[in-house]
Amino acid sequence: MSEFKKHIIPFLVLPLALLVASCNKDFKSDNYTAYFGGEVSNPTNPYLLFCRDNVVIDSVLLDENNRFFIKFDSLTPGMYTFRNDPEYQYVYFDKNDSIMVRLNAKDFDNSIVYCGRGDQKNNFLMELYLKNEADRNTLFDVFDYKIPQFLHHIDSSYQAKEHYYLQKKASIKWSPEFDLYAKAALNFAHYTKKEIYPIAHKMRTGEDIIEKLPADYFSYRKSIDFNNSKLSNFAPFVSYLSHMLNNMGAINYHNHFTEVDLALKTNINKLKIADTLLKNEKVKNIILNNIAFTYLLEDQNMVNNQKFLETYHKFSTDNSQKNEINEIGKAINNLIAQKQLPQVKMVDLDNKPFDYNSIAGSKTILFFWTKNLTSHFIAAHKKALELQKKHPEYTYIAVNLDSDVSEWQNLVAKYNFKGIVEVQAHNFEEVKRKWAIMKVHRTIILGPQTVIKNAFTNLFDVDFEKQL
Repeated sequence: MSEFKKHIIPFLVLPLALLVASCNKDFKSDNYTAYFGGEVSNPTNPYLLFCRDNVVIDSVLLDENNRFFIKFDSLTPGMYTFRNDPEYQYVYFDKNDSIMVRLNAKDFDNSIVYCGRGDQKNNFLMELYLKNEADRNTLFDVFDYKIPQFLHHIDSSYQAKEHYYLQKKASIKWSPEFDLYAKAALNFAHYTKKEIYPIAHKMRTGEDIIEKLPADYFSYRKSIDFNNSKLSNFAPFVSYLSHMLNNMGAINYHNHFTEVDLALKTNINKLKIADTLLKNEKVKNIILNNIAFTYLLEDQNMVNNQKFLETYHKFSTDNSQKNEINEIGKAINNLIAQKQLPQVKMVDLDNKPFDYNSIAGSKTILFFWTKNLTSHFIAAHKKALELQKKHPEYTYIAVNLDSDVSEWQNLVAKYNFKGIVEVQAHNFEEVKRKWAIMKVHRTIILGPQTVIKNAFTNLFDVDFEKQL
């Protein structure tokens, strides 16, 4: 941080130098003037969006040096986000804060550093986020642990981060309003692990431990204010609620239904629990939409989708999001077996339009990847090469979802997975609209003439080869 501060003035020059001056200036108590500026190295988008509750407050074009500067004559204190699509991160403003940020869009989260009035609390939030991410990335094997070992592991991790939180809170002396988010980032990451554990443990080991959990295992739920609208768009809170509803919605069903019916009943149950538990309309609509997005992309039974959407519309009052949910439903209907795959604009490694006629005479497998998940990129390509040896009658196409053509070409050249057709569909909105792609772990199986065989499967499904 200190090294960054040494170089912050030269890199910003005017008008952002005014921001630095404002950090040491006495503000009048009767105004809410605030400043936000900085530099985005390797931007993926020429604009930076400044948002609150997913609503764009300001859009600023990066200058020729990829810098930006926004002066707010009146900015309400609270949590905001800034976006250089497709990435985003949080920034909290107290009254009269003047904050600069420097980041590299190629390593978005890991590169963010704040400076100026209000920097310390935001750097804390960023550091805690990275600690939680690093912790989350080591959890896969931990979910195999027996209950006492699992609890000891996550409690030790929580205590270390709680000590860090208390230390920073005492030294920075941040406001009670900011503390709401600081504690939420700390606690909900911990609570989420506890919600995931019973489900993940059963999936990985086959052991159902729901009945073996300590009586007070979920006692922390009693302390949560589920209707705090200030947290309604805060990712740690929203993620926690989604995992909690997965537990509560499925807990009474176990193995009494077929897999398809179980998915429908579980997700309708989740909608009903959310409607009962969440009284704040804003919070409830966000959670209902999350449930709907997840379900519609995992269960493509047309009859079940209709039943699910009837319940969803009964509880949701968010008309704007309903339209998007319905669009996904329409996309799914266009991806059922025996229909022809809707065409999406893609380019080959020579940056020329991909010709769908080139695969019309063969069976085809399309799988997706992004540079942000390198491990998945490598694993998916290796899996495709394994399948190619067993099923050479298929053409294997790797669809990259990033927007930078040269970066995609360089990454493909670096690994050189021969035998796989590499294409890029860098208009993600079109991919989402036509193929209902919301997450990278999707595979589409086509017959000849690009007729759909299964548009909603996964290379790593245990029964994937049976579908071929």
